[in-house]
Amino acid sequence: MKLCMIGTGYVGLVSGVCFADLGNDVICVDKDHDKITKLKKGIIPIYEPGLEELVKKNYKSKRLSFTSNISEAIKKSNIIFICVGTPTKKNSNAADLSQIFNVANEISKNIKSFKIIINKSTVPVTTGDDVEKIISKKVSKNLFSVVSNPEFLREGEAIRDFIYPDRIVIGTSNKKTNRVLKSLYTPLISKGAKYINTSRRGAELIKYASNAFLATKISFINEIANLCEKTNVNVEHISIGMGLDKRIGGRFLRAGPAYGGSCFPKDTRAIVDTGSKFKTNLSIIKTVIKSNKDRSKLLLNRVKKMLKNKIRNKKICFLGVTFKANTDDMRESSSLTMIPYLAKKNAKVFYYDPSGFKKEFKKFKNVFNASSIKDACKDSDLIIIHTEWNDFKLLNFKNLNKKKNFIIYDMRNILPNEKFKKGKVKYFRIGS
Repeated sequence: MKLCMIGTGYVGLVSGVCFADLGNDVICVDKDHDKITKLKKGIIPIYEPGLEELVKKNYKSKRLSFTSNISEAIKKSNIIFICVGTPTKKNSNAADLSQIFNVANEISKNIKSFKIIINKSTVPVTTGDDVEKIISKKVSKNLFSVVSNPEFLREGEAIRDFIYPDRIVIGTSNKKTNRVLKSLYTPLISKGAKYINTSRRGAELIKYASNAFLATKISFINEIANLCEKTNVNVEHISIGMGLDKRIGGRFLRAGPAYGGSCFPKDTRAIVDTGSKFKTNLSIIKTVIKSNKDRSKLLLNRVKKMLKNKIRNKKICFLGVTFKANTDDMRESSSLTMIPYLAKKNAKVFYYDPSGFKKEFKKFKNVFNASSIKDACKDSDLIIIHTEWNDFKLLNFKNLNKKKNFIIYDMRNILPNEKFKKGKVKYFRIGS
């Protein structure tokens, strides 16, 4: 099939490359000319394991192409995916849909034959209705079909999640469109993916409800971890004991820092905003948002206690600063709260992240990007394991840091607790 992916961010690029790998002809479109030039050279704008190899393979085979000419891309394609950003509006909880509507306008100018228009961006309920209205102002409804097909890709696991999805959700009442899309996804359905055909609004809400529920699980176990710390109980035992109940499941029951990234923060805010528009009080999700907002402050308070409120001139090392491992995504990472706070208290903060330098900390004179784990840890008073990269799981901290009486704060519980019980290193974990 001939596909067009408008937007080469996380969703558009990963989905486009994977569709091409399944044998489709895919055109990836972006208005950022520099990004398109780099993609043609095999330079990938995001950190995602395995993506670079797939881009080069499918570009070389000519199943995958990149362009900034949206008009030509639409005309050459039968199925058009909208994969642009929907960030939170300034001073609001609502999703900013301006990019969605701009793309809808562009599509309306270039439809000469029947097109299936798929919204793969995460959008509030009724957005598909709005897209349909915009396009129908210039184009007969017989020439297009607007569908909701949300993505469920995890950063760092995106390629695997695309190839082996739990479910494929298609929101359309058009039987012909549904048959075409079921055919498009047949290679994945044959591997065990569940295919769900629902209404367009239903598909839109499935995405938001899923992310809100997963965010709730994270906040729940983080609050239980707080109780565990007060009652001398190991939160990992609680997670295992709960997760073995099939009604609950163990995924997303790992205590740690506040949730971050491109999805959970903005999507929980957006669904609350949608609830308000439809006069529905989503009180549980509101509480989740507040709990997550308070999480970084709570962890900072624990850091202050570890240092006996003496932060000035202390060398503090952060191992990992992204919101999770295997991504370079800094969006709403708790390190963006914690590191500036410690820097303003005149600590010397060194960080090392496998995904490299972070421009977010450039303005702080006493925050430094270390070129290696050893440089980051050297002479540190406190080492904070903030992100669960594999690089940090088997480190010998006594070899990395010769300073006496240094402290390790393992915010991901990735180090073996027993290793530190008899040692001289002060070791703290989450929820124990």
